[in-house]
Amino acid sequence: MPGQVTAVSRNEGYSFSKTNRHTSRLLTGLGVEEDVHAGETIRHQFRMTYEPDLPNLRQVHLMHEELFDELALKGLRLSAGQLGENITTRGVDLLGLPTGALLHLGEQAVLEVTGLRNPCSKINDFR
Repeated sequence: MPGQVTAVSRNEGYSFSKTNRHTSRLLTGLGVEEDVHAGETIRHQFRMTYEPDLPNLRQVHLMHEELFDELALKGLRLSAGQLGENITTRGVDLLGLPTGALLHLGEQAVLEVTGLRNPCSKINDFR
C-alpha cells in the first residue's frame, strides 16, 4: 500500500490540538494556510518570546498514524490533530526521513524535512 495522507488539521489560534478539516492548502515558504504556525519567522509561543526573528522551520507538523495504533495498545486513544499535527499520514516512514528530504504529497505539494519535532511540556497537560 502506498503512503497516504489520512487527515489534515489546522487552527487559527493557539491551542494544543488542531481541528480536522476536509482540505488544507500549503503556502510556499509559509506553511498551512490559516494555521497559527504559518509564517516565515518562528510562530511557536515559547520561542517567539526570545527568538522572534529566527526562520520558522516548523511550518507544517507531520505525524504518522501508526503512532496512534501503538498508543492504543497501551490504552491511550488518540486521533488525528490531537497532538497538534497539520498532516497525518499512514504508510510513510516519517521518522526515517533525513533532514533535507523532500516529501511529495499529492500532485503539487513538496515539503522539506527540517527535523524531528521536539515534544513540548504541554503534552503532559494534554493527558
